[in-house]
Amino acid sequence: MRKGLLFSVAVLSILCVAGAVFASDVLVGACIYKFDDTFMTGVRNNMKAEMEKLGGELEIVDSQNKQPVQNDQVDTYVTKGVTALVVNPVDRTAAGPLMEKARAEGLPIVFINREPDAEVMKAYDKIWYVGARAEESGTQSGELIVDYFKKNPDADKNKDGKIQYIMLRGEQGHQDATLRTEYSIKAMKDGGFDVEELGSDTANWDKVQGTDKMKGFIAAVGLDKIEAVLGNNDDMALGAIEALKAEGYNMGDPKKYIPVVGVDATAPALEAMSKGTMLGTVLNDAKNQGWAAVRIAFAAAQGKAIDKEAIGYEVTDGKYVWIPYVKVTAENYKEFM
Repeated sequence: MRKGLLFSVAVLSILCVAGAVFASDVLVGACIYKFDDTFMTGVRNNMKAEMEKLGGELEIVDSQNKQPVQNDQVDTYVTKGVTALVVNPVDRTAAGPLMEKARAEGLPIVFINREPDAEVMKAYDKIWYVGARAEESGTQSGELIVDYFKKNPDADKNKDGKIQYIMLRGEQGHQDATLRTEYSIKAMKDGGFDVEELGSDTANWDKVQGTDKMKGFIAAVGLDKIEAVLGNNDDMALGAIEALKAEGYNMGDPKKYIPVVGVDATAPALEAMSKGTMLGTVLNDAKNQGWAAVRIAFAAAQGKAIDKEAIGYEVTDGKYVWIPYVKVTAENYKEFM
């Protein structure tokens, strides 16, 4: 009887193991739109760190800011036999075809940072999105400028009650660029100020482009008229600061200072804040976005339900994990360094 019982238990154990997906069997293939993006570098580094803790395997490739390259990378991952995909799309409108590739194989797919259309998200039961609400970051950016003008009345150079500003926008068509721009302007108005746009242009999240665009605005309208600069991300804001420094501004002389704000709270931005060259930024939480994306992919690859119990984050509508932004000021920036 004892031998028969042991045999039955052994058979049951083998059957259970055969249907299981262990941590060591999880292979997640990830595509990042380009590796030299400062914020996404933070995301992918945290993805790697989290997967090491979980015990699965993560491969990450650079899509070189080219959608056809990313499409081929996803095909390669499928052929290789990954158990889940994480994709930071080059073009958010390409999310649909990428989702179809995953659905054809029954693969879980997690999009990060660039939100697919709602129709794409509804079309597959193994699709998720991890990101932050861009309108929140725009609002906080605008509030940073409002707070500065209220504390420093002389920031209104011409005493007309308006904030004359420059806007450096991210990638054309990117929802974050659109919403950060819209809501930062709205926040300045809601803060009690009239506003006047002296210049606005796309700088594609890039520091060098931010510098070049800012130099153009300085030449076109003059430093004496510019009262604030808002960048949709830190790299562009830091680029603008380089252009200001070249004119002797934001170098320590309070009479030659123009408040500049960004978004992401990258290490270079926090360093600039410590030196007083940058007014403020908004934390776009690379750590938790990276962690959440990997936890979803890892759990989904094992067939687990994607909920707070499984991944540690609230899941909205069964598909969305929203990581909150945090306003970063002169008073609290050291907490994020």
